[in-house]
Amino acid sequence: MKELFAEIERINDPRQAYKTKHKLIDIVVIVLIGMLANADTWEEIQIFAVSRQTLLRKYLDLPHGIPSHDTLQRVMALIHPEVMRQIQTAFNQMLSQEEGEALKKLINIDGKTMRGSAVNEKRPLHVVSAWCKEDGVCFGQTVVHEKENEIVAIPELLKTLTIKGSIITLDAMGTQTKIAEQIIKQKGDYVLALKENQGNLYKDVVLYFEDEEFQTKAAYTQTIEKARSQLEKRQYYQSDDLSWLPDRQKWKGLKSIGMVVKTIEKKGQIKKEKRYYISSLPLDVESMAKAVRGHWAIESMHWQLDVTFREDSNTTLDKNAALNLNILRKMCLPLLKRLDIGMRASLKGKRFAFCSDPVKYIEQFMQM
Repeated sequence: MKELFAEIERINDPRQAYKTKHKLIDIVVIVLIGMLANADTWEEIQIFAVSRQTLLRKYLDLPHGIPSHDTLQRVMALIHPEVMRQIQTAFNQMLSQEEGEALKKLINIDGKTMRGSAVNEKRPLHVVSAWCKEDGVCFGQTVVHEKENEIVAIPELLKTLTIKGSIITLDAMGTQTKIAEQIIKQKGDYVLALKENQGNLYKDVVLYFEDEEFQTKAAYTQTIEKARSQLEKRQYYQSDDLSWLPDRQKWKGLKSIGMVVKTIEKKGQIKKEKRYYISSLPLDVESMAKAVRGHWAIESMHWQLDVTFREDSNTTLDKNAALNLNILRKMCLPLLKRLDIGMRASLKGKRFAFCSDPVKYIEQFMQM
């Protein structure tokens, strides 16, 4: 992680030099290590750093000791999130897997509201992220501004990403003709969910797959899993028969449509639901199934932010500081996954282990 420290050290300090007591790299690294060590609030980060000051001095200068929690928060609010995103990108490059050109990576895009950041009448921060399960990293994020929605934020996020050869998955909010066109222009592929908000397109695809004759002509695969005392069966159908589809010309690169039938059996009760998709993928039902099933990964990442880091309980009101914390939490996720504590443990458990023996685990962290 020495490369990461070097990247942080290259940040242009936004503070006036004659007013600064604490080095910028010291503040950012203290917050990052504090998060790894089970500290969720500014006060907890300060308490951890003060109690482990001798250890931290092995890696940081700390010319005036440990900054107060107010200083930590104030300085993190001064760093522009775009600068933090550049650090995130450099960090991802250190960790990302080199799989070659043959493997299409899945990049899941979805939004999450940081509920603790609400203040007065203003709504809480809503962050749209791009998550790659294969690499276990977040490629980027953008904020949905007041009086806007994800439809505006997604194109801005896509502009910051290199998606050539990747498959982008989006829920129904992102199923827009301009977004599909942008993905194709950036040489990516898409699998986009359909819901009733798509009007005739949704109705046409539903009618197509309701005809059993068309179902038998479609490519097909299925998966069966037992989890949480229930049996889950997923049936995937994909068709490249689009000649009948009136809206096909509106969707840049459209090559196939798909349906997933999910059947859950639990305690003798059977529940069935159907979901529909459009895609730029050619006929390859296994790839479509992987993309559809893989979209849950970003929901898992959002769950980890809430459960492992208690993000929704964090009441940082400054938007810059809140977003910078969000970025650092996402950087902590792959670090915790790689942390070896000698036993199987949740990420929450690994944070507790890090806090219990920081000497051991900071050294392991530095060697990653």
